[in-house]
Amino acid sequence: MPCPMPVIELARHLADVEVGELLAVVARDPAAAVDVPAWCRMKQQEYVGADAADDGAPRYVVRRVRVGSS
Repeated sequence: MPCPMPVIELARHLADVEVGELLAVVARDPAAAVDVPAWCRMKQQEYVGADAADDGAPRYVVRRVRVGSS
């Protein structure tokens, strides 16, 4: 997904997971490496880190830590 779609999708799906659960965004756009952690800081969510999806695409993992922070 090109930016800003990764953070838009992250915000859209945050409520789909319970507090304490993980949510991952797969994005090949290099800006996501900066945008996702920044979004987490702004929304007071935990940025867990980056790894790779099964196809090798960058994946950014977030833990939902607050209710109502979409």
